Amino acid sequence: MASLTAGTTMRAINHRTRGTRHGPITRLMSPADLGQMVKPFIFLDLFEAENFTSGVSAHPHSGIATHTTFLRGGMTYADSTGEKGELREGAVEWMRAGRGVRHTGQPLTGMPIVGFQLWLALPPELELSEPESRYLDPESFATAGPARVLLGRFGGVSGPIDPPGPLAYLHVRLSDDEQWTYTPEAGHDIAWVAVSSGRLSVSNTLAEREMIVFVGGNAPIVFSAQGPTEFVVGSAVRHPHPLILGSHSVHTNAAALAEGQRRIAALSRTLEVDALLHA
Repeated sequence: MASLTAGTTMRAINHRTRGTRHGPITRLMSPADLGQMVKPFIFLDLFEAENFTSGVSAHPHSGIATHTTFLRGGMTYADSTGEKGELREGAVEWMRAGRGVRHTGQPLTGMPIVGFQLWLALPPELELSEPESRYLDPESFATAGPARVLLGRFGGVSGPIDPPGPLAYLHVRLSDDEQWTYTPEAGHDIAWVAVSSGRLSVSNTLAEREMIVFVGGNAPIVFSAQGPTEFVVGSAVRHPHPLILGSHSVHTNAAALAEGQRRIAALSRTLEVDALLHA
């Protein structure tokens, strides 16, 4: 257990939001709003429902990577790289869309589902690369104290996915009154946290079912739980490129966006892909 000792600088808060709820999904961040502030992290959904009545229809992406972690429940999945299967509690779907990919999913019936979907902006050398998908079971992830390392590195532990740049993304569970300090890697100048359950005391603020963005810098962040609490936290070196937005796509320039949109339009006309996604 860590404590806020004399001489430790409290990391101030720059912005906080409860997002916008649409049925079972709370959109905490998108590329047009907070994504501009904390890029390469550009999109974050908290999804939760006692019983999803429908799945995720087949849809495309380009220029980004998506990371979906299941805190409760699970889904079947399929994508245009040829991968398909089933993900359960603690599992992760990683999709580096690159020049274009389509994917879909159906919730597993008879159980609640809770999780986060994160989008990452890709650097120019990866935004039109061949797509890559990985589906990882819970045992693939190492922990450092109460933190499960989903991407990047923390506390001497590395995640199983090679991130597209210097960043860290952790899933943390704290028990009542437990305190934990997150010290970002050297050079990480942005940081944020999103709370899915419980109440989290941080920087003289009580966070509950919301996202908090901290001021820039590399200072440690001290968290204290009020009741059992679950959250994700991210930090990174700031993405230096603009975000050029399209339908389901984010690129660093207009030419790359046009190529990504061309590719995903071609995928939507491929009958073999549709057969895989709906099999």
